[in-house]
Amino acid sequence: MTSGLPEMRASDAERDRVAEVLRDAVAEGRLDMEEFDQRLDAVYKARTHGELEPLVRDLPVPGTGGPVAAPVFSSSSGTPASWAGRVGGPATSRGGFAFWGGFGRKGTWTVGRRFTAFAMMGGGEIDLREARFEDRDTVIRCFTVMGGIGITVPPGLDVNVKGVGFLGGFGDLTTQSSEPVAPDSPRVTITGFALLGGVGVERKITRAEKQRLKEARKQEKLAKKAEAARKELG
Repeated sequence: MTSGLPEMRASDAERDRVAEVLRDAVAEGRLDMEEFDQRLDAVYKARTHGELEPLVRDLPVPGTGGPVAAPVFSSSSGTPASWAGRVGGPATSRGGFAFWGGFGRKGTWTVGRRFTAFAMMGGGEIDLREARFEDRDTVIRCFTVMGGIGITVPPGLDVNVKGVGFLGGFGDLTTQSSEPVAPDSPRVTITGFALLGGVGVERKITRAEKQRLKEARKQEKLAKKAEAARKELG
């Protein structure tokens, strides 16, 4: 599956995801270092989806024998075109801790199948919009005492919030989104306990994705105007 818009400008996050697919291919012995260096150089020079897609077209999803199916691009709704490319691989983090301070997990990182976060008189940020997942089933446990943890998830991700708040809150804003759950999405369960503090879960697309969608709508309007002008002249 491709983005369907090869001329669409690529974001930094999309280039980073292609680079990660290439790194996984080296680790699995599918690419030698010389070819990896060549492709990686091309990744960071690429300006459009059409330039990025050929760099991973012949590579399988990391850890499987299946086709990569261009998992790095998003649909017009902001949902990843293929979640399969974001599942598998070793976790880069299995927890976060904040005491009179804060912690953050965001950008391109791999969530452990069991992730535990704790914040006491501090705060934490867990952003899953660009994240990979060690396993298809992920449990994120959040505990706060006079602190707060914010969790941001992308459209289409299957999320189930089960936390409890006592003199605090465990808020789930994901149900306010009309975006359907993607059939191949990982399953994320968010649970835990908030005492005199709060845990909030909300759905958002990335800033880069907002810009991409804005540009796509602009190009669509220009195309319609051009088509209307051609019909008038014809």
